[in-house]
Amino acid sequence: MKKNGILKIDNVSSEYIVEKYGTPVIVMEENKIRKNCQLYKNSIDEFYEGKGMVYYASKAFSCKEIYRIIMDEGLGIDIVSKGELYTALSVGFPVENIIFHGNNKSEEELRYAIENNIGRIVIDNVEEISIISDLAKKYSKIINVILRVKPGVDAHTHDFIKTGQIDSKFGFGIENQEAIEIIKCILKYKNIKFKGIHCHIGSQIFSIDPFIHTAEIMMHFILDIKKQFDIDIEELNLGGGYGIKYINSDDPPDYREYMKEISKIIFKISKDNGIKVPYIMMEPGRSIVGESGTTLYTVGGEKCIKNIRNYLSIDGGMIDNPRYILYQAEYDMIIGNKCDLKKDKLYTIAGKCCESGDIIGKNILLQDAEKGDILAVFSTGAYNYSMASNYNRIPRPSVISVKDGKDKLIVKRESYDDILKNDI
Repeated sequence: MKKNGILKIDNVSSEYIVEKYGTPVIVMEENKIRKNCQLYKNSIDEFYEGKGMVYYASKAFSCKEIYRIIMDEGLGIDIVSKGELYTALSVGFPVENIIFHGNNKSEEELRYAIENNIGRIVIDNVEEISIISDLAKKYSKIINVILRVKPGVDAHTHDFIKTGQIDSKFGFGIENQEAIEIIKCILKYKNIKFKGIHCHIGSQIFSIDPFIHTAEIMMHFILDIKKQFDIDIEELNLGGGYGIKYINSDDPPDYREYMKEISKIIFKISKDNGIKVPYIMMEPGRSIVGESGTTLYTVGGEKCIKNIRNYLSIDGGMIDNPRYILYQAEYDMIIGNKCDLKKDKLYTIAGKCCESGDIIGKNILLQDAEKGDILAVFSTGAYNYSMASNYNRIPRPSVISVKDGKDKLIVKRESYDDILKNDI
């Protein structure tokens, strides 16, 4: 929303936010997050007869407040570290609704999860099977596990965020019988309950077709498991990866369509083969929080290299948004205090780090910018704060939420004392 040339985020002025909280600051729109949660949850009820659950992939953005919101909306979470689990437990998140992922979970992490009665552990390497079994014996528990498999689907996304193809550090291959051999191993342990299978084919995917194809592969794998082991797979976790709108040319389908079309193939294969429809799990992350976030920066200065490039410097950069340097990720941006002016000047947005690659966008068309202006970068709610660093000893930014014209601090800006606290 733009009023009098000033960007407003859920009716809160960007100028007010900058004056109150400083920059950089990440602004999260709570209403958008809740709406996306409800969309997914309602889709489970509508297309899967309520027999399923949505788990927020909290690596996208993890903090106490987001876990409170997810808990309030009735979703589960997937976590990938003791730190994420510790944060979730600190706000009383129901542990039975937590799935623990990771291709190299440490024994300490597994012990902490089992001590706290984690809902599911995703098996993602051979060694952790025996570790889980030993810990289960120690605590006299039966541990629910699901197996991460690779369906062999190339989702046509960036190489760094493709995970479903055979050459991936995640999961076990279906086509090379690797997954079958791991299932044989799991079934030997009486204190491990094999509940189901999991896959995730990548991130920021716009086409529905790869998800439909993946669901088909996974259902046929469930049939293979039934034939070979005479066991019914109770749970099918299809991961996440649904794309969001970063720039105007991005055109992701409605998330309900993903859920609807995937359900069709699952129910069809179940009916045709006389097997029960498994309990369906989904793990959206970026599509829940990504578009809810806007990062506000203060413009420093402009450096014009004649006939080559105009650099516009900001007081953040790769320390709070490493996605450009990692994936060449694109964003829509605007000068937040000049929204009523025409975008007529090309800039390369340069961060403040002592690093040539510290760029968050090239050839960005913006209003003519000056020192002290506000640069607003949209769709920064996912994988920005969660991947932020202290490179060059720069404190990580604050995060606020806005809702219906009101603002609230949810993550404090780091101080220099925070940066020094572990130094000896």
